Amino acid sequence: MKNIVILISGSGSNMAAIIRAAQRENWAQTRQARVAAVISNKADAQGLVFAREHGIATEVLDHKAFATREAFDSALAALIDGFDSPAQPVLVVLAGFMRILTPGFVQRYAGRLTNIHPSLLPAFGGLNTHQRALDAGCQFAGATVHLVTPELDHGPILAQAVVPVVPGDTAEVLAARVLTQEHLIYPRAVAQLLQKM
Repeated sequence: MKNIVILISGSGSNMAAIIRAAQRENWAQTRQARVAAVISNKADAQGLVFAREHGIATEVLDHKAFATREAFDSALAALIDGFDSPAQPVLVVLAGFMRILTPGFVQRYAGRLTNIHPSLLPAFGGLNTHQRALDAGCQFAGATVHLVTPELDHGPILAQAVVPVVPGDTAEVLAARVLTQEHLIYPRAVAQLLQKM
């Protein structure tokens, strides 16, 4: 059985989409995988409530309690590694986890660490992606699921979804349109990656 550990910082809507897909598609049987835990760096992250309601173990690791990014990442890796073994390899899924991870952490889970970004990478890495797409006059926007590498928002692309930019769009309206597609492509990309583990 492969273990999925999801990292969140807020509402966890992509986490919820993955958990729902895992239950609906019976990943335990079809993919030999389960969502084993959800970890947040914020105790008030609403996604933790959803995870607990669905019988999934949750942990909180407050990044503010650590003097350095490296110290936090080391403690985070120790939590994740509690679900990792040769018999139960772990896939680490970033789902709105608002922390830049150190190169050492990324290398530790190389090929098993995914992220979703609200743009059509390689365009608009980083923050404020929807407003930047509007300011650039883009006719299309979207989302990208990718493997995480030490370079921010530059890992190998696993899946993308394209949405039109409609006249009169605001960043918020465009973000909502993109988010509906995120909820579709992230579970699919995770399921496909599990097949290769």
